[in-house]
Amino acid sequence: MQTTLQTPVVRVPAAARARRSHFTPARVGIYVFLFGAALFFLLPLYVMVVTSLKGMDEIRAGSILALPIEWTIEPWRQAWSEVCTGASCEGIRGGFWNSVAITVPSTILPILIGAINGYALSFWRPRGANILFGVLLGGAFIPVQVMIYPLVRLLAGAGIFGSLPAIVLVHLIFGMPVMTLLFRNYYASLPQELFHAARIDGGGFWRIFLHVVLPLSVPIIVVAAIMQVTGVWNDYILGLVFAGRDNLPMTVQLNNVINTTTGTRLYNVNMAATILTALVPLALYFFSGRWFVRGIAAGAVKG
Repeated sequence: MQTTLQTPVVRVPAAARARRSHFTPARVGIYVFLFGAALFFLLPLYVMVVTSLKGMDEIRAGSILALPIEWTIEPWRQAWSEVCTGASCEGIRGGFWNSVAITVPSTILPILIGAINGYALSFWRPRGANILFGVLLGGAFIPVQVMIYPLVRLLAGAGIFGSLPAIVLVHLIFGMPVMTLLFRNYYASLPQELFHAARIDGGGFWRIFLHVVLPLSVPIIVVAAIMQVTGVWNDYILGLVFAGRDNLPMTVQLNNVINTTTGTRLYNVNMAATILTALVPLALYFFSGRWFVRGIAAGAVKG
């Protein structure tokens, strides 16, 4: 009588197999690339932050990557309220409030008009809608520099050049094509049955827009707001040309801080002023990044 010996089967748990599969060469390469890219973009920010928290003596004596030995927020206070931005030495706080006054209407108006245009081009299809959409789409790719001189002559003839309404109007002109494109493509992905049902129920143009379409537009409104706020807040050339002396945005004043320094260059103050200028877009992306991705995924680039 013969006895057959069978080799026992060793079962590897599914969790162990999953952990083992995570360390493939391709996955490791992806992680290395992502880590390198993050380091590449975050290293300048790290240098700016640690430099802004050091005194000038420590900056001259120490390494650019070293953490502060004696932490100080004095450069931040100077950048906000004392540093010279040209002939005035009142810090960049005036530019901050100028940027707020420019950004708020320059965000609300293009989003509102772009939403109405996108709604009309997607659902109502007026005569010549495709031609109008093509013109607006072409306007989104016209370089800003090409339009500066004609706009200067136009606004000067209207008597509003160098004022707050002038810079807001310019941002409205350059922002409306992109906003129209975003909303038109988003609305094209919505079910047409909603619109047809609303028309059957007797809804008109504005009633359907306010009660049906607009409540569904929250994701794309967040996307549009992030794009417009970031673009307007970071703008330099339009604010320099059209805002006038009394309405210079924060970016223009930051340039004045760095380029009008005499004597010893205060690197810590310059770094603090730069971070203060970029703080609003950074905070916006940090707190609204999830909504931005959700809005894009919901159809912002469809159509």
